[in-house]
Amino acid sequence: MPMSSLAKSETIQTTCPYCGVGCGMDISPKKTKVAKLANAHSSVSGIEAFEVKVQGCDSHPANFGKLCVKGSSAGETVDFEGRMLNPQVHGEVVSWDSALSTVADKFRSVIQEHGSDAVAFYVSGQFLTEDYYVANKLIKGFMGTANIDTNSRLCMASAVVGYKRAFGSDTVPCTYEDLELTDLLVIVGSNTAWAHPIVYQRIAAAKRARPDMKIVVVDPRKTSTCDIADLHLGLKPGSDAVLFNGLLAQLAEADVLNTSYIEKHTEGFADALNQAQLLQGSIAQVAEQCELDEADLRQFFEWAVTRQKMVTLYSQGVNQSSSGVDKSNAIINCHLATGRIGKEGMGPFSITGQPNAMGGREVGGLANQLAAHMDFNKPESIDLVSRFWQASNMAQTNGLKAIDMFDAVAKGKIKAIWIMNTNPVVSMPDADAVKKALIDCEMVVVSDCMQHTDTTDVADVILPALTWGETDGSVTNSDRTVSRQRKFMNGPENAKPDWWILCEVAKKMGFGDAFNYGSAADIFREHSALSGFENNGQRDFDISLLDKITEAQYANLSPFQWPLSNDAPNGTKRMFTDGKFFTPSGKAQFIAITPRPPVHPTTPEFPLILNTGRVRDQWHTMTRTAKTAKLMAHKDEVYVNIHPKDAEAYGVTDGQLAKLTSPLGADKQVIARVVISDRSRKGSVFVPIHWTAQYASHGRVDVLVQPVGDPLSGQPESKHSPVKIEPFHVQWHGFILSREPIVTQAIKYWVKIKGKQFYRYEIACSVCPMDMEVWADTVLGLNGEKLQYHDKAGNRYRTARIENGALQSVLFIAPSTDLPPRSWLGSVFAQEELDAKTRLSLLAGKQSGAKDEGKTICSCFGIGIHTITEAIQTDQLTTVEAIGAALKAGTNCGSCVPELTEILASVKARELK
Repeated sequence: MPMSSLAKSETIQTTCPYCGVGCGMDISPKKTKVAKLANAHSSVSGIEAFEVKVQGCDSHPANFGKLCVKGSSAGETVDFEGRMLNPQVHGEVVSWDSALSTVADKFRSVIQEHGSDAVAFYVSGQFLTEDYYVANKLIKGFMGTANIDTNSRLCMASAVVGYKRAFGSDTVPCTYEDLELTDLLVIVGSNTAWAHPIVYQRIAAAKRARPDMKIVVVDPRKTSTCDIADLHLGLKPGSDAVLFNGLLAQLAEADVLNTSYIEKHTEGFADALNQAQLLQGSIAQVAEQCELDEADLRQFFEWAVTRQKMVTLYSQGVNQSSSGVDKSNAIINCHLATGRIGKEGMGPFSITGQPNAMGGREVGGLANQLAAHMDFNKPESIDLVSRFWQASNMAQTNGLKAIDMFDAVAKGKIKAIWIMNTNPVVSMPDADAVKKALIDCEMVVVSDCMQHTDTTDVADVILPALTWGETDGSVTNSDRTVSRQRKFMNGPENAKPDWWILCEVAKKMGFGDAFNYGSAADIFREHSALSGFENNGQRDFDISLLDKITEAQYANLSPFQWPLSNDAPNGTKRMFTDGKFFTPSGKAQFIAITPRPPVHPTTPEFPLILNTGRVRDQWHTMTRTAKTAKLMAHKDEVYVNIHPKDAEAYGVTDGQLAKLTSPLGADKQVIARVVISDRSRKGSVFVPIHWTAQYASHGRVDVLVQPVGDPLSGQPESKHSPVKIEPFHVQWHGFILSREPIVTQAIKYWVKIKGKQFYRYEIACSVCPMDMEVWADTVLGLNGEKLQYHDKAGNRYRTARIENGALQSVLFIAPSTDLPPRSWLGSVFAQEELDAKTRLSLLAGKQSGAKDEGKTICSCFGIGIHTITEAIQTDQLTTVEAIGAALKAGTNCGSCVPELTEILASVKARELK
């Protein structure tokens, strides 16, 4: 393939490895050196190291050259630090042949002894489509079970079922362009500014170009997305279906229903409207049930009545609910009732969280899907796929969804599970129970690129997989755009593509004839052919025009939106433009919605609602984003957002530590830094999802999340778990900066943060060591020259270690969080040899004249809050644009613009006092 020639320095087009926006990238790799790589399990000589320049691809329809800070920093994450270098069985390095035989033999023996349903795969929305296809084919067509589920279950499963109930197919009807063309954009349960920054920037640009465009944000929290909103509806958590039932009733009341569209193209309208009018028929009812101001609600309804072009953009706040499917259908009902679908600037638009969650849906990578947008509920579909695959042991029924799958592992019903490219010990609800289930399981196989994750650490067999930039395939983004993800560098010598690993196991199990692929293009051709096999327009997903694509054509494939057809050989921008759907009648289905509250309400003992989600600069469980200092600078520690009145009521203080627990057990706890903000809703707290046992002592928030899901989609209710919060009392606080990672076993609370040329640890403990110097030696080691200061009476200790004239580590401890800034000390690690002035300043933690930037706001340019505040005050800056002109902050990816707006308002408010 053309892209596999790594000596060339030409630009290679690929896509971003992160969210579901699917941004195109231009990659310029340059080989810089040959290095030796080693870890505790192996060493490899002759590793090619690359300097990777990343730019947005101007021609890609998702981003037109723009990248967020995560995407633009992706080139900084391609080093091999921490990578898994060889297959390992029970901690011992083995050959690929031995490892693959171990996996194949165990899965074969379990199936023979206990049946097909005693094995399972758990895969990932970060898989390439070709990897997904092979995994799905192997387990459903040849192992005989549909026990394959994906972390996409946690992301968009409710949206899938909502679409299928309404349209008869899992079809996103919209395109990103519709977000720019609409007159009313309703953003529901999505902090788009942080979770999908480039989509947010497209929306913001459209708003600037057309100020009359109205934006409504529906979210219990006042997130950064509200920066561009004309109206924020901070509704009661879980009440989204109430709101949209109310909207349906008001659309009917205002006589703006599209009766012609309803009659020609839909069924079930009367029941849906009657239910909405019965339960949420008046504005007063909706306001009371959603805990909203009536005037705000009237304004929203008025805009929805008067503005024909309306898009509803929804994400995890809708999906991650025990009634997420009903919420999705309540939204879709409003669009069907007004005919606002299949047209420019209109439609219900579910935006996915992962780079290839859509591709997984296309191949059938969920337990309740078959393949190519077919399901197990039609025997003829099972027969069709079985014949196409020439399957020897075709699954006949749905498999177990994620929560049920890991419950079956815990109960011993599933005896062998293969986890690929994901980290369920962190991301699954009741994560400690998942961890215990895997520890007790007979056989746990994990394919991953990293040696140590919370999940690889409990595996019996681990297999080194190639990752982004090292392998070829395709992905599908949130608006159905299929793009090529291309190889631009070699991975570790002994790592392999996921599809290759799966095929080799299949061959060892006796299925070789069906898995004899020579390249990713071979798999893509078969995937394309299946999409059109006996389709005849009956299924929405069809890319069969590409079933004979050559290797060269695959290598140069341009982005396109499925489906492809002879009438639309370059793709289809919008779906359902003709009012025809994929239901048996060809008509869209209204669903009568009875809103249901979350399964687990708050109680006097657990009085707060825990909401979980993403932060701006991190991705999932941080295996990639935590590798670069730039992305750790914005939010560097596990934190809990809480409303000022709740903080006062529960005795927690801004900047101090707090402990959160849930009904799942007092031993399952999160310790987080308190951030008090009136942007939080009273009665709710927010904790990010990203931190793992690799980066924090008590940061895995999903240990608190209840393992309950939507009865139709199986998607967990990750936005509503009852918790309590209390101060976490400690005797001392501190921090460590060290060139090398440290052992943290002796520290009660810690978080690990990657810096430039050092690691930083924020630490705290409830017990003081008997001898602080001995304790410090245990943590930092005995090598090098030691500088130290110890105030025993004041419980303050500081030490620095210097080797060969360069700073190796520093440790600062105090009875409070009143400690020096970390920025100047961090900069000292760049010095090859310390000068006298620097040495004298080390234990002070600062140097005269050195500037403290403060907390990083603009990650692209490393600009901190103190610098921004000073510029606003000194230069009399009055707009975000002026801040950008003075400091460059906010001028690259724009992700920090909402925070710049907030800082500007805060400074001006202080000046007026």
